[in-house]
Amino acid sequence: MARPLLDTAEHRRGPSDEAAPASPGTVTGPRGGAAPGRAPEAGAEGGAPHPHAVERLRRLRALDWPGRVRTLGPTVASAIAGVAICLELADIWVTAQLPDSPYTPLPFAPEDVAGTTFPIFGALLVISRPRLLLGWLLCLGGLGAAANILAANLATLLVHHGGHPLVHPLWVFADGVWNLTTYALGVLLPLLYPTGRILSKRWCVPGGLTATALALDWLCSLFAPSSVRTGYNALEVAAFAPYYQGTRQVLHTVVAVGMALAFSSLVVRFNRADGIERRQILWPLVAIAGVVVPWVIGYPVWWTASLTLPLVPAAIAVAVLRYRLYGIDTLISRTLVGAGLVGVVAAVYVLVGAGSSLILSGVDRFAGLAAALFAGAFFHPIRNVLQRLVDRALYGTGGDPLALAAGLRRRLQHADPAHALLAALEVLREGLSVTGIAVEIDGSVTTSGRPGPVAREMPLVWHGEPVGRLLIGPPGGRRFPAAHDERVIAVLAPYVADAAHTMSLTTALQRSRERILTAREEERRRLRRDLHDGLGQTLASMAMAINMARHTLERSPDTADALLRDLREGMNGVTADVRQLVYGLRPPALDDLGLAGAVRALAEEARPGLAAGEESVAEVEVTGDMSGLPAAVEVAAYRIVQEALTNVRKHARARRVRVVLHRNGELRVTVADDGVGLPPGRRSGVGMSSMTERAAELGGTCAVTSAPGLGTTVTARLPAVPALPDLR
Repeated sequence: MARPLLDTAEHRRGPSDEAAPASPGTVTGPRGGAAPGRAPEAGAEGGAPHPHAVERLRRLRALDWPGRVRTLGPTVASAIAGVAICLELADIWVTAQLPDSPYTPLPFAPEDVAGTTFPIFGALLVISRPRLLLGWLLCLGGLGAAANILAANLATLLVHHGGHPLVHPLWVFADGVWNLTTYALGVLLPLLYPTGRILSKRWCVPGGLTATALALDWLCSLFAPSSVRTGYNALEVAAFAPYYQGTRQVLHTVVAVGMALAFSSLVVRFNRADGIERRQILWPLVAIAGVVVPWVIGYPVWWTASLTLPLVPAAIAVAVLRYRLYGIDTLISRTLVGAGLVGVVAAVYVLVGAGSSLILSGVDRFAGLAAALFAGAFFHPIRNVLQRLVDRALYGTGGDPLALAAGLRRRLQHADPAHALLAALEVLREGLSVTGIAVEIDGSVTTSGRPGPVAREMPLVWHGEPVGRLLIGPPGGRRFPAAHDERVIAVLAPYVADAAHTMSLTTALQRSRERILTAREEERRRLRRDLHDGLGQTLASMAMAINMARHTLERSPDTADALLRDLREGMNGVTADVRQLVYGLRPPALDDLGLAGAVRALAEEARPGLAAGEESVAEVEVTGDMSGLPAAVEVAAYRIVQEALTNVRKHARARRVRVVLHRNGELRVTVADDGVGLPPGRRSGVGMSSMTERAAELGGTCAVTSAPGLGTTVTARLPAVPALPDLR
């Protein structure tokens, strides 16, 4: 699809064109001029576009090369791949006419493999990303390889049949196409991989040097001396013949140096790249190693490079299109572990077989069975040992999960509970090599490093109980991203969960201590206020009354007697105040009657105040053993029942109220009435909030349910054993 006109014009406008303003109803053209937009030009009749405007619009659309590449690129790339395959089919026929090669047992050459696989994978890249140059380089390089091998084999066939005037032109064509292929795949591809852009202009130097050497090499082949292999050359320069071989060797050395410099750009790019780009670079490097290693070893295994050559374009395509799906370090790790397992099992089998044949020749038929049993029994231990060695080799000691766990255990032994979680996070961050990592526990966050955007989130579970969330940041700078992250997380996550649980307990304990201290200080303040403002003032007044009675006793006995009678009545008030203070600390009825008896006494006191008066009914039902309850639970249950009965007496207009105490693992308190219920939309008052707070302080709950005309039910659930509040 072609790019919109406005986008094309703005994309192609240079800096010098910005000063040229466009008139209304126009868009800026590629040279700073005006191109018609949606509005018709002045002078056009009936809104019809002007012929010049139509022509200019056609020219602008013709300049939309990105749009053309997106539209025609896949078709052209598929055509190139098709032509390359046709050339390879023709080469198969030509090769069949030639004698077998003494250097390889394969019926095809490496150029045949490159001419088939490179264009196919290049076409796949172009179809997916038409504007990326890498796909085009693979297509053209594969086409050049196919044309080169076909021309070279055809020239050899003509020589084999007695020669032909086209032999030398075919060799010149083959050399030229091969030089272009070398430049595309050996120079441009490493310089542009994987982004399609060169690192900097300085890297044009090896590209230009190699291009010059390849061009001169092709000129040497153009003026090369005649020979039986290359045929008669009408352009032969006799004076150049003594220097021909030496010149070409020098040019080939320059080309090799230029290619080495081009591939060294990958090293520079690797050091500067982030984790994703590094993974993209490693994919083809591993595939190229599979081609270079047998080539370096040479005869008799060099021909196996023809079999591994398709891995190079495949690795490039996977790295560009699917680098997020497959980890190159995973491939390396599994390959090394698999190869090590095969080697160990094979070595054990060979050793057991050889030993049994030499020492126990009579039972050597059981050697294979013994070797198989040994391999099966020790398969997983051997695999774990090999995996640990591979992790050490790939990631060092900082990436070995077991080494990380051992280091974490040592750090936890010397860390206090408040810093254990931070130590665990630091070890996990180092093992994953991420920019930061954090743990969220009940809204509080403990951070190590700079988490930044959260790349992964996972729950922390301690013995089946969720204790928090683990927030992992994006990968940091490293050689390449670790694909063994799952193993690191699986090994270290339990330590982090333990530390998070310990932190949660420590925080809850600290909060509990703070609440206890706060409650104690508030109680002391209340007692001081009550003693000072109430009892203290009363006792001071009584002391003054005693002094007055002592002074008036002789002069006016009647006045002294009246003062003493008032003083006696005041003593009754002081006694009541003292009892009220004691009652505020703990209701005496709980100590005298127990929880069940104290609740029955409350119900009996509340019964006359109900709507039916003396005919009202107040029931108390007790199930379970109420002895042995914590003092705080008894007080909370008593106060909740007291507040609920007060509300029934004042607001419910109920004739019947029922109180239920049930203990079965927990203490459940229920107060239900048959009154008018709560009005819709009523907000909780001080009394209801007090009941809820008393239950929550002990880790319990208190709920009030009601429906108009159906009464109100207060249900409280309290722990029957002492517990720290808010531990979870």
